[in-house]
Amino acid sequence: MTKKKFEVIEKESVVVKFVGDCGDGMQLTGTLFSDTSAMSGNDLSTFPDYPAEIRAPRNTVAGVSGYQVHIGREVRTIGDKCDMLVAMNPASLKANLQWVALGGTIIVDVDAFVDKAFDKAGYASNPLEDGSLSSYHIIQAPISSQAKEIAISLGMDIKDADRTKNMYALGIVAFIYDRDLKILFKQINDKFKKSPKVAEINIEVLKAGYIYAESIEAIESRFHIPTAVLPKGKYRNISGNIATAWGLLAASERSGRPLFLGSYPITPATDILVELARHKSLNARVMQCEDEIAGICSSIGASYAGSMAVTSTSGPGLSLKSEAIGLAVMTELPLVIINVQRGGPSTGMPTKSEQADLLQALYGRNGSCPCIVTAASSPSDCFEMAYNTAKLSLEHMTPAILMTDGYIGQGTELFRIPKVADMPSITPPLAKAKDPNYKPYRRDEKTLVRQWALPGTEGLEHRVGGLEKTDIFGAVSTDPINHDKMVSNRNEKVQRVADYIPEQDIIGEDSGDVLVVSWGGTRGQVYDAVKNLQKQGKKISLAHFKYIMPLPKNTADIFAKFKKIVVCELNDGQFANYLRIVHPQFNYIKYNKIKGIPFTTTELINTFNQIF
Repeated sequence: MTKKKFEVIEKESVVVKFVGDCGDGMQLTGTLFSDTSAMSGNDLSTFPDYPAEIRAPRNTVAGVSGYQVHIGREVRTIGDKCDMLVAMNPASLKANLQWVALGGTIIVDVDAFVDKAFDKAGYASNPLEDGSLSSYHIIQAPISSQAKEIAISLGMDIKDADRTKNMYALGIVAFIYDRDLKILFKQINDKFKKSPKVAEINIEVLKAGYIYAESIEAIESRFHIPTAVLPKGKYRNISGNIATAWGLLAASERSGRPLFLGSYPITPATDILVELARHKSLNARVMQCEDEIAGICSSIGASYAGSMAVTSTSGPGLSLKSEAIGLAVMTELPLVIINVQRGGPSTGMPTKSEQADLLQALYGRNGSCPCIVTAASSPSDCFEMAYNTAKLSLEHMTPAILMTDGYIGQGTELFRIPKVADMPSITPPLAKAKDPNYKPYRRDEKTLVRQWALPGTEGLEHRVGGLEKTDIFGAVSTDPINHDKMVSNRNEKVQRVADYIPEQDIIGEDSGDVLVVSWGGTRGQVYDAVKNLQKQGKKISLAHFKYIMPLPKNTADIFAKFKKIVVCELNDGQFANYLRIVHPQFNYIKYNKIKGIPFTTTELINTFNQIF
């Protein structure tokens, strides 16, 4: 028998999205595909997209779960449109068709496209037959029936056999994009290592999907994705939440302070708590508390006792922690607060990403209550920013809030694992025993930082609490002049942190027609849009901020050299409003999106072109 020949097309990058009912294994399928691609040498970025509803009715749009993977030689975003959509039922097709590029490939599980499913998804007719998909390349594959038949023949019961259909679909995609089956097999064996028989059956189903793709006429081409050119080192595919946890562990090691996390589970931040709980061997201690307030209060207690204290949450939890953050500011103790932002207000959209909480992080507390505020820009950058935020908090004896978001917290990308010994040193200002000059609120003249006196250290007895303290001595005070001075000291202490953070960098020329300003997890899309326009000869540059309170010292100097400043945010303009307060001499154009999804590069390019 003559083996079918396929045209092999080389592509710099491709975007694949797996979608189906919650419970169809789309998150696992996407993870296996992305991990295999990483081990094959591709750069990547991923985006889990799952519903907030717990087990929404099957075959409904509300219950659709997805996982998008962008692989290529150089990748900074999850991609604007999909080259391939794998849709396991009509509802998942309906919910995601808008994200497929015209001419793109759609693989459907034809077994799921039945009248009952059309009704639940809101289709008036079969989309595979009514001509509505004529702009796409459709592959109708008997995914469910074939997977079930193979699994049952190998001894699996009917219910579990139906759950293997995601592996059949993965086999089809693995063939089209020339994925290494040996790597996939290892991934599956690792996933099901406690159930070798289950692993064996899933591998056989995946093989069947691969062979099916090799044999059908609807597939005429295969695609080769070139490997990424990366510095030498040890890499892994890492999520932002895991990178955040690792950055905190590294900061604990370099500072010599044991890590303590007091936290309460909340979407999308829970993975930080789970990951740190795995590392008791690295002197990390984790306490899952009964609520958000208990979480942060336990961390403040740990900080008082000398630990590198952390609490993690999302927007609703940050609001509950606000009074206790004020306590940490008043007592001038180090505390790292991780806020993985999601859509708001109230409990909002728990599984959707938004830059919703910046003003809350800056101002959402009683009285004049300044904290250091930083923001990570990508999943891998969460490591560096968690480390740097902990360093600032420990060395400046003040709470620091690190802003990430659901998109980068749960999304993944390649991460080069650093050596902790190569990270910047962290030197907390620990008071020495029997220091005759020790006073609890005596400050360093340059930084205004007070010393950290650990309980039980001889000669360092002092008072703590949430009431105002006297300058230097720390006794409770209601004196108005003293209160004015202490508020001023706490504010100025945070402002002087600007002397210890990097100056703001610019991508592009240091002057021009348009300066794009962004912060946090929007960097990849904004970067690609600016680079695209720079190649067209446009005088446009990018200033992407990771340090927000205080701002870098050269911020005003940068702004002054551009004719127009456009601030891009996934909210209603919170950073732009903050900039108007700090640097009111400039005019800021706002471009905002509040849809629970990231920017696309295309929409940003169109917007910037209109501003010129």
